[in-house]
Amino acid sequence: MNLLGSNSKHFIILFSCLFLVHAYGQPGYILGELCFISGNYTSDSQFQTNLNVLLPSLVSNGTRDGFFNTTVGAGSDIIYGLVQCRYDISPEDCQSCLETSSVQIIRRCPNRKKAAIRYDYCILHYSNIQFFSRPDRNARGILYSVGNVSDALANTYNQQLTSLMNTLSSTAASRVSKFDISSINYTSSDQIFGLVQCTTDLSSNDCLSCLQSMISEIRSCCDNSIGARIYSTTCNFRYETYPINPSPRQSASAPPPAVDASPPESTTGHGKGKPTNVVVIVVPIIVSVLLCAICAYFTARRVLKNKRIQKHEIIYDQDELRSEESLQFSLNVIRTATNDFSEDNELGKGGFGLVYKGELPDGQKIAVKRLAKNSGQGPQEFKNEVVLLHKLQHRNLVRLLGFCLSGEETLLIYEFVPNRSLDKYLFDPTKKAYLNWEKRYKIIGGIARGLLYLHQDSRLRIIHRDLKAGNILLDAEMNAKIADFGMAKLFGVDQTQGKTKRIAGTYGYMAPEYALQGSFSVKSDVFSFGVLLLEMISGQKINNFQLLGHASDLRSYAWKLWREGNALQLMDQSLQDSCTPDEVKRCIHIGLLCVQDNLDDRPTMSSVVLMLNSNSLTHESSIS
Repeated sequence: MNLLGSNSKHFIILFSCLFLVHAYGQPGYILGELCFISGNYTSDSQFQTNLNVLLPSLVSNGTRDGFFNTTVGAGSDIIYGLVQCRYDISPEDCQSCLETSSVQIIRRCPNRKKAAIRYDYCILHYSNIQFFSRPDRNARGILYSVGNVSDALANTYNQQLTSLMNTLSSTAASRVSKFDISSINYTSSDQIFGLVQCTTDLSSNDCLSCLQSMISEIRSCCDNSIGARIYSTTCNFRYETYPINPSPRQSASAPPPAVDASPPESTTGHGKGKPTNVVVIVVPIIVSVLLCAICAYFTARRVLKNKRIQKHEIIYDQDELRSEESLQFSLNVIRTATNDFSEDNELGKGGFGLVYKGELPDGQKIAVKRLAKNSGQGPQEFKNEVVLLHKLQHRNLVRLLGFCLSGEETLLIYEFVPNRSLDKYLFDPTKKAYLNWEKRYKIIGGIARGLLYLHQDSRLRIIHRDLKAGNILLDAEMNAKIADFGMAKLFGVDQTQGKTKRIAGTYGYMAPEYALQGSFSVKSDVFSFGVLLLEMISGQKINNFQLLGHASDLRSYAWKLWREGNALQLMDQSLQDSCTPDEVKRCIHIGLLCVQDNLDDRPTMSSVVLMLNSNSLTHESSIS
């Protein structure tokens, strides 16, 4: 009875360990999905019907050989589909990965006519445009390890890594499987383990060029890193300083030696049968403990590896991986939309370049910012604007639709905001009359709410650093939308202040601590908002003040009038018949609170919004 109890317990332990081993071989984590912007299909359309036929076919046929491509439908509803599993995984894991992919691609890229999803163990790609046998040399995802090899070993490590990757690429390209996995020593006891794979529809030359394009990214993203993974839709590579998953199709582990069930001969005459009980009980315990230890080791290692990879993605987190490709427009589409950047389509000059009006084939109107080659906006600023704006969703922020990188052209595509920028109205002697007090007060409130979202309410804390009238766009209902995030800075959760040697922005709008010392915070944006508020009330530019003889600049003049008790004299004369004097005075007061030299005396944007929406001021005692 006791013996049965022991064996039952051992069975449970062994079963648990085997379950963990099986789980370790599952499809793995999602690397990213690409929801292309080439078009959408509607529910219950023929395209959807064809897609519903395609996906199960890809799963069932792809499971058999690890690769499958096919087409379904004809004409405008034709769909090209392709799946491929990692060559060295089991058919069961391949099937599991493909089944998961076929479900998730619909959930993550709903109604898209072109999409791809990549897991650790497989890729699924479909499109309304033929893509078979065409290499994708664009790095769609870059992940790398936080750990670096020591400086003393860096040269040797990088030389051996380059050698390994070149060898793997050449070998894989020459094989039918388009796959290779191997390792190389960079010290007598340390190794680099590498894996490369192309989709098997590529020619040897295309596979090699695809892999070389991916590998060339190492220098720019992952130099000296002890692990990295870079992939496109047609090829990928990975390297680590620990063994990459074993290859079930290539080298199955040998089973453990059988345990002799017969008891050894007894050398004593005590307790006949006891040696048998000892062997039966002790051996399963030892085997179970060893198996569980192995399971725990590999499971923990995988968890740590996943965390490390997910934590240190380059440029894109998982949401960004999903959308990076979906945001990309072709240059031909934008040229057609803007009439080849015609002067007639020119809307004005924004930060770093000209802005053009355009219209997409579906009739959607867009605004295209064409970055000048000598604009000063480099890759960092461009990345800022794309990544930050894509994450931000608020009615008082301009919406980014996409981007285009082609040759020397660098383009940002936004929603079209028909009434252009605030400065076109505010500082125009004729058009300013259209901005009565009701409209100005509405615009002021919108800007305040947009800044509050950036500073406090979004999942990121962002300092704009270039808030001014030219960067406030007005929609058809004259709602304010903050634009131009090329100089924006992202703060960490607990970060309250940053410092830079590169002063960016517009003088006059810059807080003194930023202009003089390079220090910036949410209070820097508050200062800029205060300047903008004084401009809204006076109709005067901060850097082109026209009441000479009264003060040297608009801010000083506003302070002078406030101290004299004549604050309303700051008001634009065109507002005389439409304003509410108490609201105007309250806004002047808020503006002066915001432009105080001491940043600690300035209110936060949450206080500003509260003061704008109430008849009392929370910072009255702060102003002198």
